[in-house]
Amino acid sequence: MILLTGATGTVGRLVARRLGGVARLRLLTRDPRRVAAPAGAEVVAGDFADPHSLARALTEVESALLVTVDPLAPVHDENFLAAARAAGVAHVVKLSALAVADPGATDLITAWQRASEQLLRDAGLSWTVLRPRAFMSNTLGWARSVREEGVVRAPDGDVVNATVDPRDVADVAAAALLDPDGHAGRILPLTGPEAISPRHQTAVLADVLQRPVRFEALTPAEAHAALRARYPAPLADALSESAARARSGAKAHVDATVERVLGRPARSYRQWAGDHATAFGG
Repeated sequence: MILLTGATGTVGRLVARRLGGVARLRLLTRDPRRVAAPAGAEVVAGDFADPHSLARALTEVESALLVTVDPLAPVHDENFLAAARAAGVAHVVKLSALAVADPGATDLITAWQRASEQLLRDAGLSWTVLRPRAFMSNTLGWARSVREEGVVRAPDGDVVNATVDPRDVADVAAAALLDPDGHAGRILPLTGPEAISPRHQTAVLADVLQRPVRFEALTPAEAHAALRARYPAPLADALSESAARARSGAKAHVDATVERVLGRPARSYRQWAGDHATAFGG
């Protein structure tokens, strides 16, 4: 039995699709009504803050995907790993972030991921850590303005980031869940095939949509204000710190791990944009 957490999120939802019909699946979610489960998958209600629900969900589970999303609640990882150890789970695949490998990354979010990885290594379980760069799907945040105005508004127009298609992250996660022995003790940095800037992504969208899309630069102050409108102040500050680090080239490195694991090249932003053109009005 494979347990997937984050089953309604970007990666967990994709992993469920990959493994549907391939393995016995159990999907853990706070609200089972929100889950589009593949045929044959079991959906259970649970919460990282409720150890009893985790204990129930992990019964008879051999491998698990751990996706936690709240840097202000480190107890979520602690609760899950304690329950997994008690239930006899053999292998845990954790979704982390590539910034963990950068000693210069000290923001709140990266520090939380770094500590969460250490919790996993200390838990006495077999493990695999996935460290993706920023998801290409983050640009869906531009979809409305592209559809309605033909414009992308973002900071740091010429700062490059080796963004990764979340479908590639899900494929690597599925591989690690299906073959724990082959991926045990491995830390997998996951990037796309190129480092690309928001301005370049805007040009790709215009080409894919076959209509003009212009880029309008936000100042760092404007970008931070937009983050403060969406997130608690500590998270907005951490995201701003991360953006500042990217301006020094910290997120430009391209890694070949996706191709090594999957036996095919990582998907490009152009491929991702073409497959999601309808979201932008294509």
